[in-house]
Amino acid sequence: MNKCAVILGAAESGVGAAILARKQGYDVFVSDLGMIKEKYKAELIRREFDFEEGRHSEDKIINADLVIKSPGIPDKAPIIVKLKEKGIPVISEIEFAGRYTSAKKVCITGSNGKTTTTLLIYHIFQKAGLNVGLAGNVGQSMAWQVAENDFDYYVIELSSFQLDGMIDFKADIAIMLNITPDHLDRYDYKMQNYVDSKFRIAQNQTADDVFIYCTDDPVVSDEMSKRKLAAKCVPFGLGAPPDEGAGITDKKLIINWEQNIFTMSILDIALQGNHNTYNSMAAGISGMVVNIRSEKIRESLADFKGVEHRLERFLKVHGIEFINDSKATNINSTWYALESMTQKTVWIVGGIDKGNDYSQLFDLVKAKVKAIVCLGTDNSKILQAFKHLGIDMVETQSMEDAVRSSYYLAKKGETVLLSPACASFDLFENYEDRGHQFKHSVREL
Repeated sequence: MNKCAVILGAAESGVGAAILARKQGYDVFVSDLGMIKEKYKAELIRREFDFEEGRHSEDKIINADLVIKSPGIPDKAPIIVKLKEKGIPVISEIEFAGRYTSAKKVCITGSNGKTTTTLLIYHIFQKAGLNVGLAGNVGQSMAWQVAENDFDYYVIELSSFQLDGMIDFKADIAIMLNITPDHLDRYDYKMQNYVDSKFRIAQNQTADDVFIYCTDDPVVSDEMSKRKLAAKCVPFGLGAPPDEGAGITDKKLIINWEQNIFTMSILDIALQGNHNTYNSMAAGISGMVVNIRSEKIRESLADFKGVEHRLERFLKVHGIEFINDSKATNINSTWYALESMTQKTVWIVGGIDKGNDYSQLFDLVKAKVKAIVCLGTDNSKILQAFKHLGIDMVETQSMEDAVRSSYYLAKKGETVLLSPACASFDLFENYEDRGHQFKHSVREL
């Protein structure tokens, strides 16, 4: 009799896991507590999978040999607690996919900059002609790719939720960008739990593997001083370049790697701003580790186009610039966004608060922001946090209202910035939906 694999959650990662599980000889059952999106449901029907939506049938789930769960389902969910009590292994889609590929895996984590760095590395690898897949939080499901067109390399963006579901998975190259408080509701509001989760990216690494990390990030540096990692550790930062790693001298980005030296003027890098310099350093080091020629890395860093919903300069309407930073779902991301503003800014903020400490933004808001537009079903915390600054504040409950209000508040030569610092699930499907609605509303002005 075949072993049974139950997949919990039927979006990109769940459907991919189902396809790979069947290929590996499992009987597969897919269960989603919510309603399944049309395109994924059509895929499940076309491939004749046994699935359900709107419920979890415990009798069918509890007899599984293996459960692969969506990263969005917390470990505290009743069904997960029951499965663990019964000793049934519960793993992530990435963990599952990793068991069936011999590809080299470049894995990126951090609280901010993950997506940009992941896409930048993917861009470098593609330009160099490598056979590479893009997976994790961006791109297609890794399990789906392993099942249907396995690659030689995978560039994988990993959230702490995905890392939590990993047991035997190993990164050949691991990148740790930064760690700031985020998702603390999932970690009993203990920062160390979240830090430990992020550092799981280095678990199972050996002396043959590489761990690339930012020395300028205080939490990462502090943690590195406490840990002894097995991998070869390669630092990067904005100071002088180390013997092995990346740094800056006289406005030049310099990477030293195994007797090779890469140099490039930071003015020629497509993504400007200190936070993007870090992303470019991490990506450049990754390229050198897999022996990509310097010209290719230089060319890629110079012509990279950036990421949708990440400080995306979208449109000017009557001289007012609209910037879509919907991907900023925490305080730190929004801090970077506000810091990079060069004109007076109307700031659209709000959504589902993940335990935010808005005081970290006070100085920047005082310096850069002329008005705040709150966008959420409950804006009380934001109103409370910023009212003492004496800035104009408006409450809205729809994107259309938020964009229209910000348009009336801004003048020619000023900027409207959507950088919510919160999750999007109160009014939107996800941050992409929020960003698309923003762009649609701006076009309608």
